[in-house]
Amino acid sequence: MTRSAGGGAAPKGRSRRNFAGARPVMDDVARLAGVSKQTVSRVLNDNPAVRAETREAVLDAMRSLGYRPSRSARSLASGRTRMLGVISFDAARYGPASTLTAINTAAQDAGYLVSSIALDTADRDTVVQAVDRLSAEGADGVIAIAPQRRVGRALAEAHLDIPLVVMDNALGDDTPMVTADSRGGARAATEHLLGLGHRTVRHIAGPTGWTSAERRAASWRETLEKAGVEVPEPLVGDWSADSGYELGRRLARDPDVTAVFASNDQMALGALRAFHEAGRRVPDDVSVVGYDDIPEAAHLLPPLTTIRTDFQEIGTRSLRILLARIDGEANAGPTAVAKAGAEGETDLVTVIPAHLIVRRSTGPAPA
Repeated sequence: MTRSAGGGAAPKGRSRRNFAGARPVMDDVARLAGVSKQTVSRVLNDNPAVRAETREAVLDAMRSLGYRPSRSARSLASGRTRMLGVISFDAARYGPASTLTAINTAAQDAGYLVSSIALDTADRDTVVQAVDRLSAEGADGVIAIAPQRRVGRALAEAHLDIPLVVMDNALGDDTPMVTADSRGGARAATEHLLGLGHRTVRHIAGPTGWTSAERRAASWRETLEKAGVEVPEPLVGDWSADSGYELGRRLARDPDVTAVFASNDQMALGALRAFHEAGRRVPDDVSVVGYDDIPEAAHLLPPLTTIRTDFQEIGTRSLRILLARIDGEANAGPTAVAKAGAEGETDLVTVIPAHLIVRRSTGPAPA
């Protein structure tokens, strides 16, 4: 039973208004939720004094009516709130954190504030609630850092009616996507190791369901197949150094392993420790390549050969595309902004190139 802000029961038998041809307003939300207009306003402004059940009743009414706060009411001068929303997952990791920093910097330069929601889970309800909250706050547009496929599915079902730009996940509609060239980066890493004379390359992959991990693993496999060499089964980690260490211990026990490509630098770091503990010298006995080029990569022993991802450019490009969409440019993908020219790029997909950074963790295959 829906309850009002004062704790009483909402009126029974209240009929829903027919909004065909008319945009619902705050009074309609208050009437359907059984609360005052002031309570709806407090929910929109995320006032902590509003009880959880009341807040949910108001948000349910907004969703039911298709209500969106009037931007003109919030910012009469420009007709915009000049606030952007960002939804991120696993925000403590280097990649998402660096991308979010770039978005904030670019937004500030453009005169916008950023409201960020960091989610721990990627289930549909959590994603939809985050979208609803940003929309209720009056965001002019949203950037979603969506590294998992299920996040993309949830975003597609959220039916956001303000401009949206997604990272790493194509929604299958006209939503622009910005992504790093994971396939090109994995190919460069694998070809580098094969070019040093290694008979094959073992792969420590990222977790299943992560688009970047899947693209890197697929490209690693295709590169080995194209070279006509053995394609061993990948070992699947969870992005952490701990998982790289445990999988590295398994690889260190196999004397035939001479080259390893890890899907991120943290897992490569764990593998370096495992090889060191096993007495396998890097790069004399085993060559190791990571991915992302974290700031610490150049200071490891030995310094890590890796694939550099330009998270700064990913964040900045996403922000530019979103602002172009807000300004009404329907085709505001790479053609309207500045094409990166990488594989897989289209008018709606911007691919930021990755670059091989050769340091001292790779060397010729042992004789």
